[in-house]
Amino acid sequence: MKTDAGSLGKVAVLMGGSSAEREVSLMSGRGVLAALQSLGVDAQAFDPAVRPLEDLRKDGFQRVFIALHGRGGEDGTLQGALTLMRLPYTGSGVLASALAMDKWRSKLLWQAAGLPIPDYAVLDETSDFAAVAARLGLPLFVKPAREGSSIGVIKVKHAADLAAAYREAARHDDLVLAEQAMEGGEFTVAVLGEGTQLRALPSIRIVPATEFYDYEAKYFRDDTRYLCPSGLTPAGEAEMRDLALRGFQILGCRGWARMDFLLDAAGRPYLLEANTAPGMTDHSLVPMAARASGMSFPDLCLRILELAHVE
Repeated sequence: MKTDAGSLGKVAVLMGGSSAEREVSLMSGRGVLAALQSLGVDAQAFDPAVRPLEDLRKDGFQRVFIALHGRGGEDGTLQGALTLMRLPYTGSGVLASALAMDKWRSKLLWQAAGLPIPDYAVLDETSDFAAVAARLGLPLFVKPAREGSSIGVIKVKHAADLAAAYREAARHDDLVLAEQAMEGGEFTVAVLGEGTQLRALPSIRIVPATEFYDYEAKYFRDDTRYLCPSGLTPAGEAEMRDLALRGFQILGCRGWARMDFLLDAAGRPYLLEANTAPGMTDHSLVPMAARASGMSFPDLCLRILELAHVE
């Protein structure tokens, strides 16, 4: 039974913000806003880079849809502020958001739980870059640990280029990872719901026309291919969805998220990272998976909003 839109009260769709992903957040937020309004929800845009958060209370908002990406929106800080304001908000709470945003610490938790992840190393100025390249193999990826949308990610093909790649990634974050490359394909699985209604949506295989699935390929290119059904065997699909649910639950996520995977040459899946406020643009993957499972974009937005909570 669909929720009565009026019962959700006045809804702020948080978009924009001041992170490196502002442009993408504005695209996501506009899509979500239009979808909710099309269902009769009293939703309004709210850009925290323009207005102070305390205006949410002052202006009588009763619920918040977080369409902010990256730092200040997806890393637990905003979730903490909204929790203190006692305003229900979409997605994961403070701790899960912070853990998912930090690729190193999420890997540590998944490792401790026995879940498969690509081999990696934490880099700093004193790292033995040649030894890292020898251990992880080439090519490998260097990335800021606490950025999203592939911002600052560099594919390194030659060991001599690793130090320069580290310095470039360190411009975005003082915590930098080198990560083993896997050539079996890139996949993603959306997770939606709570309690007994928690489920993993159909997997999507991502086939970029570029060197890898970078910022441009994610949001602006029209030659990136998305395969859903993804081409996995039924057993492979079940395994990946199960891993997505386990990775989601180990981090303590709530409501919705997108879990990204790599396959090795033998077809084994490895958890790559979790996104607790995934993109909701016309290129985005959660809406694509929802459509494959019979859910329209407006209904997806409404379902996420229904799951809004205060920790």
